[in-house]
Amino acid sequence: MISINNLNFHFGSRPMYEDANLHIKPKDKIGLIGLNGTGKSTLLRIIVGEYKPDGGSIQMSKETTIGFLNQDLLSYETHESILSVAMQAFEEAISLQQEIDKVLVEFENNFHDNLVDRLAHLQERFEALGGYTMQAEAEAILEGLGFSTEELQQPLASFSGGWRMRVMLAKILLQKPSLLLLDEPTNHLDLPSIKWLESYLERFEGAVVIVSHDREFLDKTTNMTVEVSGAKLNVYAGNYSFYVEEKALRNEIQKGAYENQQAHIRQTERFIERFKAKATKAKQAQSRMKQLDRLERIEEVAPDAAKVNFSFKFTTQPGRHILRLEHMSKAYGDKVIFRDTNVHVERGDKIALIGANGKGKSTLLRIIAGTEPIKGNRELGHNVIMSFYAQHQLESLNVDNEMLQEMQQAGSKKTEMELRTLLGSFLFTGDEVFKKIKVLSGGEKSRVALAKTLISEANFLMLDEPTNHLDMQSVNILIQALEQYEGTFIIISHDRYFVENVATKIWYIEDYQLKEYPGTYHEYEQFMEKREKEAKKDAATVAETKQNNQPKQPREKNEYTQLSNQLKQVNKQLSDVEKQVQELEQKLKNYETELADPKVYGDIDLLQETTAKFEKVQKELDTIQEKWEELMLEVEDLEAKLSE
Repeated sequence: MISINNLNFHFGSRPMYEDANLHIKPKDKIGLIGLNGTGKSTLLRIIVGEYKPDGGSIQMSKETTIGFLNQDLLSYETHESILSVAMQAFEEAISLQQEIDKVLVEFENNFHDNLVDRLAHLQERFEALGGYTMQAEAEAILEGLGFSTEELQQPLASFSGGWRMRVMLAKILLQKPSLLLLDEPTNHLDLPSIKWLESYLERFEGAVVIVSHDREFLDKTTNMTVEVSGAKLNVYAGNYSFYVEEKALRNEIQKGAYENQQAHIRQTERFIERFKAKATKAKQAQSRMKQLDRLERIEEVAPDAAKVNFSFKFTTQPGRHILRLEHMSKAYGDKVIFRDTNVHVERGDKIALIGANGKGKSTLLRIIAGTEPIKGNRELGHNVIMSFYAQHQLESLNVDNEMLQEMQQAGSKKTEMELRTLLGSFLFTGDEVFKKIKVLSGGEKSRVALAKTLISEANFLMLDEPTNHLDMQSVNILIQALEQYEGTFIIISHDRYFVENVATKIWYIEDYQLKEYPGTYHEYEQFMEKREKEAKKDAATVAETKQNNQPKQPREKNEYTQLSNQLKQVNKQLSDVEKQVQELEQKLKNYETELADPKVYGDIDLLQETTAKFEKVQKELDTIQEKWEELMLEVEDLEAKLSE
C-alpha cells in the first residue's frame, strides 16, 4: 500500500528522520508512538504530501485513498447542519441525486426511452454508491460519536471545537478510505464515543495509523506499534502492551551488547596507551586504533520512564469532611443537569468523575469550586484549600514569563532548587527552565500549569481533563505525582489507564443524580457490564412473557421452509469454521513444539519470530472460536424456532 524508504526530513538544522523506513500494508492497524516533538504528526503530514521529505521516497499504490484527521480541522466553520457536513463524504452520490431529481422533473414534460435509460443508469450507480442508505449511515456514525438525533440538524458553527472535530471524524469515516490517519482522535471524545470508535476501527477493513497517548485505546485498536525514536521508525509486531514487553527485552539485549562493547573498547584503549610508544608493539597499537575508528558504536539505552523525585506536601491539614452538597439542583433553562442530588467528599478521597460529555461533569466541578450557582446547600469543610486545573488555566499563564519565573510567582515559597527539581520531574531540564512560556508547545504549557497546581498549598485538587495534550511519559509523571499527593482530589478524564492508576472511587451521573462506585475503574467496568447484561435479560424475559401470552398463529409453509434452509446454511458455515479451528489448533501445537526446541529458544531472533507467529495464530484462533460460538447460538435459535 505505502512504502517509506530511507526517509530524511529536517526542521531547520534539526533532523526529524534519518534513513527511516516503514511499510504500511492493507489492513495494518498501526499505533504511532513517541515523545512529544519526535515527529509523529510530521510523519502523517509527509504521507499526505503536506510536507516534502529532504531525501528518500514514499511510494503509494494508485488505488490508495487517505482520510486524515488532524487538529487543523478545528478551524473549519460553516452554518450547514452537522448532518450535511458529514454527508459531504458522499460527494459523487449527492451529485447523482441532483441529476436524478433533474431527470424526474424532465419526465413531467418529456417522457421518452432515452430519458428512461438515463434514469436507470443514474439510479443503478446511485445504489452502487450506497446512496439509498447514506443518510442513515451518516446519522448512525454521528450518533455513535455522541450527537443526539435532535442535534443533527443544528449548524456546525453552533458547536465547540471538540464537537466540530467529531463531525470531521464522522465525515472521514463515511468516506471509507483505504488508509485512515488519525492524529490524537480521542482528545475530543468522551468514554462512550471512544468505545464506539474502538468497535468501529475493529471492523474497519482498511489500514489505520493512529497517533495517541491513550494506551488502552491503542491496545484495543492496533496490531502493530511503530516507535519514533532516534530519527528512526522502530517496528514492533503487536499492540502497545506487546511493545512495552518487547521494548524491555530489546533494551536488555542492547544494554548487554553496549556493556560488552564498552569493556572491549576500554581494553583496547589500555593496550594502545600501553604499547603505542614501544617500537615492537607500535604497529599492533596502530592497527587497534584503526579498528576502534571503524567500530560501529552501540548506543547506550536511555531510561524510558522519568521518575518524580519531588515531595508534594502542604502545611494545612483539612478536617474529615472536605465538601458537602445537600439537595443540590442545577438547570440551564429547560435543560436539567442535577435534580435533588447529594455530594459528599471526605478527606483522602481519590475520585474520578467519568461519563459522556454533556452530562454535567465540568459543571459539577465548578459547583464544587463555588463558581456555579445552584439550588441547595454547599458546605466547604474546615481548613480546605482548593486548586482547580482546567484547560483554560493554560491561558492564565503569563506568556512573557520564563518557566522558572512562572513557578516562583505561584506563591509556594519554594526555593529555586526545589522548583528546578520539580520542573525536572516534569521533563524540563537544565537551561530549559529559562524558556519563555510563549515558545512552549501545548503539551509543555499543560505540564507547567499542572506543576503550578501541584506545588500550591492546596489540600483539595480538582483536575479537568489533565492528560489532554500530554504524551505517555508525561501521563506517567502525573500518575506518580498524584500517587505521592497526600491530599484529596477529583479528576475528570477519559484516559482509562490514567483513571485506573489514580482513582479509588468512581463517580458517574445518571438520571440527574450523582452516583458513586467504591472501587477502581476496572471494577466499575465489570459492575456496569454485569448490570447491563441483567437489564437485557430482564427485558428479554418481559418480551418473552408478552409473546407467550399472545395467541399462537399457525405457521406458514413458506416461513418453515425459509427457516429450514437458513438452518442448513448456518450448519454448513459451522462445519467450515470447525475445520478452521482444527487447522489453527494443529498450527499452535506445531509452534509449541518449535518453542520447546533448544535451537529456537537459544536463538533470540528465531525465538521472537516464532513467538510472534504463535501469538498471531492464537489471536486468529480466539477470533474464529468467537465466530463458532455465535454460529452455535444461531443454530440453537433456529432449531428452537422450527420446533415451535
